[in-house]
Amino acid sequence: MGTGVRSAGALDAIILAGGAGSRFGGGKLLAPWRDGLLIEAALEAAFAAPVRWVVLVTGADADVMPVALEYALREGEAARLRIVHASNHALGMSESLKAGLAALPEDAAGVFVFLGDMPRIPPAVLPRLAESLAGGAPAAAPRCDGGRGHPVLFTAALFPALRAVTGDEGARSVLQNLGDRLALVDTADPGVLFDVDTPDQL
Repeated sequence: MGTGVRSAGALDAIILAGGAGSRFGGGKLLAPWRDGLLIEAALEAAFAAPVRWVVLVTGADADVMPVALEYALREGEAARLRIVHASNHALGMSESLKAGLAALPEDAAGVFVFLGDMPRIPPAVLPRLAESLAGGAPAAAPRCDGGRGHPVLFTAALFPALRAVTGDEGARSVLQNLGDRLALVDTADPGVLFDVDTPDQL
């Protein structure tokens, strides 16, 4: 756990990496990004969060798993990484989310949900999201230039609602139902909005 973060319990993280990346042409998460690979940047962001475990959910691209393991070993984070496979990943992002939630420890007080194709998440915003939960918010997300970004941090009270989502909407409906109870943490860093859909964005 990171220092200086007040929390009612332990937080964990999920990285959703089960998609096929069809708009990219396949193999998106293993595409070069800066001095590494796209999935490595997502792992770096998740390990920087004030969490115990990072659960990586794989799916369409089986080659993501060995790359993630090698990265975690190289960075000294292998003991914090859990990798699970979403067998129903073709049914949409919600299936990857459910697989990640099922892999969390029973005592998880909350979970950060990262996306595998978002390599520029600023580490500084992560403890601020945790502070929002400690202050009583059921969920928290970064906001930049009026747009809600990622990752989103959910309390365990929302896990049943997250397990009920379907299709490729992910947690969008859960967030919409929260209304103004969703804590928005302002940041000037557009990395919370940046995701990679096509090769030219790299």
